[in-house]
Amino acid sequence: MEEIRELKERLEGERPVAWEDFPDIGLYMDQLISYMPRQLIHYGEGETLTSAMVNNYIKDGAMPRAEGKRYSRTHLAYLTALCALKQVLSVKDAGLLLEAAGAGQEPQALYARFLEELDRALDVTAGTLDASDGEEDLAPLALSLALRSYADRLACQRLLELIRARRPQEEKGKKSKKQPGTDG
Repeated sequence: MEEIRELKERLEGERPVAWEDFPDIGLYMDQLISYMPRQLIHYGEGETLTSAMVNNYIKDGAMPRAEGKRYSRTHLAYLTALCALKQVLSVKDAGLLLEAAGAGQEPQALYARFLEELDRALDVTAGTLDASDGEEDLAPLALSLALRSYADRLACQRLLELIRARRPQEEKGKKSKKQPGTDG
């Protein structure tokens, strides 16, 4: 089936650019927004990244603030990871995951690890596709992929709970600390 062959080829061949291939100059917000769609595989319309979304990711602590009004390779790397992860996680959980995975690492190393894991995941999924499958195979294959996604999400959510539970106590209690002279 031609559509399955095309999907398999895209999963095997399309990847975000490497760190070294990011623009080496700071980008303004409109340049950042126009750059990002080429980073991930899309089908159909899908959600388009907006400046409000970028500002919210920064406000939520999921990615660093702009350097003046310019966005660097670090920002492109974080946005690439966030745009992929938010397909299956909340932005808050995606930010926590990136923070935990990148602990003690430079952004370039975190991005390299992200690319490595994404490459592996796309290859595994591409390996489940067979261009010789017919129309009758579409629903069972989609069911299998959906259930694997469900199982992976369950495991990921549990691991995020474990990460959250092991964070230093002072970070967990920042907002919930009892203020002197209050009844809370």
